Amino acid sequence: MMLLKPKITAKIRQGNESGYVAECIEIAIVTQGNTLDEVVNHLKEAVSLHLEGEDPKEFGLVEKPILSIVYELEPEYA
Repeated sequence: MMLLKPKITAKIRQGNESGYVAECIEIAIVTQGNTLDEVVNHLKEAVSLHLEGEDPKEFGLVEKPILSIVYELEPEYA
């Protein structure tokens, strides 16, 4: 029996030129936005659309997984 994951993990990082990029670990989603609020809203919408009409178990997920977001920062070196 396969253990289903209770959450989808997404990493947000600064874009190469501007804005932010979000990428999910468990499912194939990448999105972007000009602000953190915008990228989070795009991410929630993309996850919802990706799972719409699908059986989450096909992705190894519970029925209604939560979305866990990690923000990656580049350290400042002196």
